[in-house]
Amino acid sequence: MKTTIITLLLSLSTLTLVAQYNYEASEDFPFGRANPEAPKQIKDFEPMIGLCNCKSSARNQDGSWGEPIDMFWKFKYTANGMIVQDETLKSDGTHSGSIRQFNTDSSKWYVHYYTTKIASPTLSAWEGNKQENGNIVLYKEQAAPNGTEGFYRLTFYDISKSGYKWVGEWVSKDESFTYPTWKIDCKKE
Repeated sequence: MKTTIITLLLSLSTLTLVAQYNYEASEDFPFGRANPEAPKQIKDFEPMIGLCNCKSSARNQDGSWGEPIDMFWKFKYTANGMIVQDETLKSDGTHSGSIRQFNTDSSKWYVHYYTTKIASPTLSAWEGNKQENGNIVLYKEQAAPNGTEGFYRLTFYDISKSGYKWVGEWVSKDESFTYPTWKIDCKKE
């Protein structure tokens, strides 16, 4: 009888624990789900949730564009559907990812980036939000190579159920000058 009660209690504990994490990845939802308790902006990245085949191009030192590199970009809900996480797997062996959290106090996304190129004691962070035109725009203060103050701006655009585009570019403080350094074109699998 004692064993039956212990087994029953363990089963109930397991069911309670599983119910607490309904929005994590599962067989039915391999990329998780948005938690209804999360800020409504959690759905800003909804069209990107899943796996995309992408082409990534970066500028060469001489200013020309390098050959496109094949890349997989996966977006998923994590932390029980309260956070968006992404990861990239590139054919050149460089991999990266981000943790995306929306802060309701500032009404901004905070995006923390990591890469296999360098292990950093602190992660680079961008902040921004979804614009009225549907683009998601994020900024990080960064001087140009010549010392001019400005930002490194990341923009997701042409967002649809079939894919999206992304550009990383240095912009002046007043955004009158932009210099794209990295671009990615993604098609949903």
